[in-house]
Amino acid sequence: MKRIALVLCILMVSFSAFAQMEPAQKSIALTFIETSDIHGAIYPYDFVNAKPLATSLAQVASLIAEERAANPNVVLLENGDSLQGQPTVYYYNFEKTAGPHIWSQAVNFLGYDVVSVGNHDIEAGHNVYDKLYEEIQAPVVCANAVTPDGSTYFKPYTIIEKAGVKIAVLGLTSPKIPDWLPPQFWTGMEFEDMVESAKKWVKVIQETEKPDILVGLFHSGVDYTYGNVTADTKFNENASQLVAERVPGFDLVFVGHDHSGWDGMGWDPVNKKKVEVKDPNGKTVYIYGALNAARKVPVVNVFLDWNSTTKSWEKRVRGGLVDISQYKSNPDFMAKFQDGFDGIKAWVDRPIGKMDGVITTRDSMFGDSAFVDLIHRIQLELSRDPNLGLKPADISFAAPLSANATIPTSADGTLYVRDMFNLYVYENFLYTMTMTGKQVKDFLEYSYKFWFDTMPNDGNHIINFQKDKEGKLVLDNRTNMPLTATRYYNYDSAAGINYFVDISKPAGERVVITSMSDGRAFNPDATYTVAINSYRGSGGGGHLTAGAGIDPMVVRTMKLVNGATTKDLRFFLLKWFEGQKETVTVGPIGNWEVVPADLAATGAANDYPLLYPPKK
Repeated sequence: MKRIALVLCILMVSFSAFAQMEPAQKSIALTFIETSDIHGAIYPYDFVNAKPLATSLAQVASLIAEERAANPNVVLLENGDSLQGQPTVYYYNFEKTAGPHIWSQAVNFLGYDVVSVGNHDIEAGHNVYDKLYEEIQAPVVCANAVTPDGSTYFKPYTIIEKAGVKIAVLGLTSPKIPDWLPPQFWTGMEFEDMVESAKKWVKVIQETEKPDILVGLFHSGVDYTYGNVTADTKFNENASQLVAERVPGFDLVFVGHDHSGWDGMGWDPVNKKKVEVKDPNGKTVYIYGALNAARKVPVVNVFLDWNSTTKSWEKRVRGGLVDISQYKSNPDFMAKFQDGFDGIKAWVDRPIGKMDGVITTRDSMFGDSAFVDLIHRIQLELSRDPNLGLKPADISFAAPLSANATIPTSADGTLYVRDMFNLYVYENFLYTMTMTGKQVKDFLEYSYKFWFDTMPNDGNHIINFQKDKEGKLVLDNRTNMPLTATRYYNYDSAAGINYFVDISKPAGERVVITSMSDGRAFNPDATYTVAINSYRGSGGGGHLTAGAGIDPMVVRTMKLVNGATTKDLRFFLLKWFEGQKETVTVGPIGNWEVVPADLAATGAANDYPLLYPPKK
């Protein structure tokens, strides 16, 4: 009898295990929605330019409500870069710091299932993001941000269950953060290579969790050649597709950071076209990514059918990018956050001074400009303020941080707080650091290498555009505009020295420095103090390392930095204007020029309409 009972017990256990493997529903539909790179566009209002925004999180709220009404099994993903951009988040980051942050309130109100970490979130500083992530109810995931003892600073992954389906979401962020931000922003963290981190954590997930679906939520782009690197470059900035191709097991990968919008396909950087992405086992991995500022959001349906023979789910994936401008703002969302809107608007509408004339970054694309020279002027003045703890700078480096910004926005020249967000887009700090004259010259050679093309050339372009194998301009698949060899925020010029850039010469031989602007001789062997923003001073863009030849660890450890502000540059720009007793008159300093002048004029005439096509 005991033997029979034992057999019956074994049979019951076996039957029970089999029963657990058989899901209650044999066909299930899941809907994934991802937001990424919202950059503070919470309301349908542009606080910088005082006009309506075509897209915002308030409109995404309507899409979410619509999808949840159609299918309760919605997985809502937020992929980072939410704490920089519109004054909405700056106000809550640094001005209205008491009480919950508006972003955590919005994320909780919409019921996100998981949140990842972007580089611009880390840029807000520990005081901001540590507090914010405590306020957010959803798990915050980022596996490759590790502490000195090897543990993860954030949760590496999370498990979500919908209709009995087990979904694992692994978070990763671009590992280049230490090259862009001062160490105090990421104290207690180092950032692992994304592929290596994914290999480690996918193995853990598969062995311990055995999920039905594996999702990557990566704040990193798709084109792994961006920045003139290769697929094998360690700590690749945009390694999302590399993870999908080199780490088996992913079903879906949601990306961010590159603001490009991805609809299920990946990218072939050699042939410059979209391609299907497969993992090492030949399985298709679908890559989706939102456009920035909630312009387009991926909505992805995953249909699961239970195969009783294999005891596994068969999956079909269908999805695409949804144009959020077609949605109205959600009235419940707007009512919930109306008080926040009123407070932010009152702050950005405060007048801080007046300016005589209008300046634009469009001029900054082609040569010396009043826009960038205003930043140079203020950086040099700030370096000489004894209250800021900087060293008086001989030279300033700066670039246009927006390709198409204009200030002031008012008709009468009044400057408002909001204009500072056009003048200076990012929350960079100001450093002063020591460089030799040779390093200064090599820094500029590097900048103009990727900024200007050698003229004359086919098409007589002054801007260094990306070109395919046949020498034709590579067009952005979203905007149909030609892609530049580097982004405009890497177009660094200098003040404090007089020089010219000869675009008839090859890259590396273009810059001739004739003197210091105060009349002193410029000496390549002398040591100078330079004013530089924290992004560039931390190695961003490669100007100090690949350009000036300074050891990356010397840059990262700030050994050459001899002063740093404790607040971001925008704060000091605002205070500078408030301190001016008269209307500010601006114009180019005139300390550098592009030669030969006729080639420069021809190139600018050809390329201006390519960068800024006339409105139809």
